[in-house]
Amino acid sequence: MKRPPRSRAAAGAKLLSHVAADGSMAMVDVTAKTQTHRAAMAQALVRMNATAWRALREGVLKKGDALAAARVAGIMAAKRTSELIPLCHTLELSHVDVQCALTRQRGVRVTCSVATFGPTGAEMEALTGASVAALTIYDMCKAIDRSIVIERVVLMTKSGGASGTFVRHGSE
Repeated sequence: MKRPPRSRAAAGAKLLSHVAADGSMAMVDVTAKTQTHRAAMAQALVRMNATAWRALREGVLKKGDALAAARVAGIMAAKRTSELIPLCHTLELSHVDVQCALTRQRGVRVTCSVATFGPTGAEMEALTGASVAALTIYDMCKAIDRSIVIERVVLMTKSGGASGTFVRHGSE
């Protein structure tokens, strides 16, 4: 892979924590960071046609209960984020919760909340959990609707650590 010119790499290293001075990728060293309670919540929105949404709502999908499967998949994914995202630290999560709520616009709002006590944040775990739960819904409904859209995977809240609290304003 071609590396950016040194001057750009040096500038990027000052802005991005995962870029070394030479422009290469680097895992952030969190050894000296204070361990604090950290939490994050992310959401994803899954939209589908009326037929798939009705089957999901009525619990008559051939593959079974998509919302229950999505909750379990999201929890499993959050716990394994460091195996999926190359520079993420392995976190010992003390809590993971995935909720799937049907919306009036033929969709499902997936919410993944995570918590840990450690030296680095849990945003990626919440985002991964929400994303994989949404993908599970897609997988279980795709036989009815191949045009399902997963959209707006966003961090809603984050707390703990030196950067403090983040709250996204607005939802859908």
